[in-house]
Amino acid sequence: MRHIADIRIAEFDYPLPDERIAKHPVEKRDECKMLVRNGQGHITHHTFKDLPSMVPQGTMMICNNTRVINARMKFQKATGASIEIFCLEPISPVDYAQMFQAKGSCRWSCLVGNSKRWKEEPLTKTLHIDSRDITLTARRIGPHGNSWEIEFAWDDDSLTFATIIEAAGYIPIPPYLNRLSEDVDSIDYQTVYSKIKGSVAAPTAGLHFTQEVIDRLIANGITMRELTLHVGAGTFQPVKSETIGDHPMHTEVFSVSRRLIDEIIEQLTAHRHIIAVGTTSVRTLESLPYLGALIMQTPDIKPEQMHVDQWNPYQEQFAQFDTLQALQTLSRWFESNGIEVLTASTSIMIAPGFHWRIVDGIVTNFHQPQSTLLLLVSSFIDRQTSIDKQATSKTNASDGATTSEWRQKNADDNLSKPEWQRKDESDNKAKPEWRKMYDQALANDYRFLSYGDSSLLTTW
Repeated sequence: MRHIADIRIAEFDYPLPDERIAKHPVEKRDECKMLVRNGQGHITHHTFKDLPSMVPQGTMMICNNTRVINARMKFQKATGASIEIFCLEPISPVDYAQMFQAKGSCRWSCLVGNSKRWKEEPLTKTLHIDSRDITLTARRIGPHGNSWEIEFAWDDDSLTFATIIEAAGYIPIPPYLNRLSEDVDSIDYQTVYSKIKGSVAAPTAGLHFTQEVIDRLIANGITMRELTLHVGAGTFQPVKSETIGDHPMHTEVFSVSRRLIDEIIEQLTAHRHIIAVGTTSVRTLESLPYLGALIMQTPDIKPEQMHVDQWNPYQEQFAQFDTLQALQTLSRWFESNGIEVLTASTSIMIAPGFHWRIVDGIVTNFHQPQSTLLLLVSSFIDRQTSIDKQATSKTNASDGATTSEWRQKNADDNLSKPEWQRKDESDNKAKPEWRKMYDQALANDYRFLSYGDSSLLTTW
C-alpha cells in the first residue's frame, strides 16, 4: 500500500452544485434525510427520526457537547471603516472554562478582517447589558502564528467574558453558506445537548438530534455519552497541497473523563458497538489510544504534554500497541495524576490506511470535496469494504467454489449482459466506495454540508 502522505487530494473530488448546499436546516431537525450504509456496502434511505430503530441494543453513542460561541465581533472605526475580529482560541487565560469566567480583560488568538485599515489605535464598541452601557475595547498586541493576539477589556469588572461575547458577537456560520448570520442561527447552529462553550463551528452531525430521538435511543437500550472537542476554524481549512503529506492538520482541544475511558474499555471488552456522532467525536475517540501509547513510552508525561500528532498513527513506534492495554494505561494515568477530566489536544489525520481502534459506527453529514473530513469518511468506508471482502471470501469457500470457478462464473454472467450495462457497471466499479455513496446521495436529492442531511455508516 502506498504511503499515506502520497495520497492525492484530487482523488477526493466530486461535483457539488451550489443548489445542493443547504443554506438553512429543515424545519424539524429530525426530519432530514438519512442515508444508511452497512458493513456490506448496502445503502438504504430513511429519515433521521428512524435512527433509534437502526442502532442495536447495547450500543454506546458518543456525542460532542461543545457549544458555539458568538465568536465574530464587528467594530466601527471613527473613519467609518468596519473591522471584524474572529476569536479562534484563548491565550490568557488559556483554559476555556477560566476564559469565559474572566473578568475585566482577556486575550485571544483572532483573525482580523480588513486588517490593513486597523493601525495601532484601540477599537471600542458600546454594549447594552442589563440596561447598562458597557464599553468593550480591543487592542492588537501582535502576531500570533497565522493570527493576531488581541486583548479585550471592558469597563465593568462584575461581568464575565461569557456575558461580554454573548452581547458583542454573533454566531460564525460556515463561509460556504455565502450568507450573513441570522438570529435563527443562534438556535439552529447549536445541538440540543450543547453545554460547554468554546467552538467557533458546530459539530454539525449532532444538529439533527431532538430530545425525542435521544429519549427513544435510551429507551431502546442505547447508552448515550458525551465528550467535548472545541471545533476550530481549521475545520474549514482547505487542503491546498497536492498530497496530504504536505497538509498541516489543525489542532483542536478536547476533554474526556476517566469515567468515559473506563466505559469505553468495558464496551470494547464486551464486543459491543461504539458510534461516534460526528467527525469531531471520531477524532477525539481515535486519539485516546495514542495518548495511552504515549504514556507507555513516556510514563512521566505531564497533562500539558498530552497531544496526538497528525502522523502518530502511521509511525512505526505506534503500529503494534494493543488498544485495550493503551486505554487501561490511560485510565491508570488519570488516577496517578489525581484528575477525573483530561484536557488534551489532537491534530490526528484520519485517511485511507488508518487503523481504526474504537469507533465502528459514525453519524455524519455529507462533506466538502477535497476535504480532510472526506478522507476520514473514505477511510471508514475502506475499512467496511475490507471487512465485507473477508466475509465474501468465507462465503465463497463455504459454497465449495474455488476462486477460479467463482471468477469464471462472474465473467460468464457479465458477458450475457448488454454492452451498455457492462460499461455502466464497469465505470461504477472503478469509483471508490465513498464516491459511490456520495453519487447515491446526489441522485436522491440529499442536502449537503453543515445544514444538510445525515448518514449512518456502520461496520456491521
